[in-house]
Amino acid sequence: MSILEVKNLHKNYGKIQALKDVSFSVPKGTVFGILGPNGSGKTTLLGVITDILKASAGTYTLFDENPTAHHRSLMGTFLETPNFYHYLSAVKNLEIAAAIKQRGAGDIERVLEIVNLTQRKNSKFSTYSLGMKQRLAIASCLLGNPDVLILDEPTNGLDPVGIAEIRELIKKLQQEGKTIIMASHMLDEVEKVCTHMAILKKGELIVTGRVDEILSHEEIVEIGAESLSQLQQAVTLFNGYNSQKSAGKRILLYYPVGEANLAQINQHFFTQGVVLTHLLVKKKSLESKFFELTN
Repeated sequence: MSILEVKNLHKNYGKIQALKDVSFSVPKGTVFGILGPNGSGKTTLLGVITDILKASAGTYTLFDENPTAHHRSLMGTFLETPNFYHYLSAVKNLEIAAAIKQRGAGDIERVLEIVNLTQRKNSKFSTYSLGMKQRLAIASCLLGNPDVLILDEPTNGLDPVGIAEIRELIKKLQQEGKTIIMASHMLDEVEKVCTHMAILKKGELIVTGRVDEILSHEEIVEIGAESLSQLQQAVTLFNGYNSQKSAGKRILLYYPVGEANLAQINQHFFTQGVVLTHLLVKKKSLESKFFELTN
């Protein structure tokens, strides 16, 4: 089942094309990241999905059906900086949010427990850290127990502790069966929490699919030795990798996924009289893949 399927979506602001023929599908139960730099069309795309904006062309479905107000009632949405009454407590703010949404009035204690704010539920919003404010916004999204959460830059402006808190919360919600669609420009966070993603650049879709598949085209073996010249000479007598390049005192060997045999590599250099002081295999990072795709 597809929670969301976008087909040939366009959005124009006069002569400016914010979205250009964007198509992708969000499977149920996934954490789907919409990734791109500022101005790539992420927030515009979420605005169309939530019916805040109207598409110039193209269509989309929710839960495999044409979208209606009922379908949107099954989604919790966080598209802006948390906007609560600063002089009211978390409980009072959520009571107001539930009244506006007309759902979740009996759900407040449960959602505060999920986002780990129970102990501060009676504290004024003005006393909250930015991370706590973000978690309260997610608690508001969870009122009424929606199946889908749509989050726009949920870690924006947070310190490392706050980012880690939101990351763990998103993972927890997915484990409970929620589908989460999140827009972000933070490459590292998308790589750590998302199962699927779509990368946008200036309104165009660059690539979409599973995160592990998008990042799985190559793996990198880093090698180092005390003598860089001897290491370089031994590399010329070795094969099996796609390409290589120098990185300071180390050499990077690029292999097809699953074909880097560390024991074989180590044995080759040992027989050439080179003792490796560094031998590490890793997948290409999302950051390097992102710049590779967008450039």
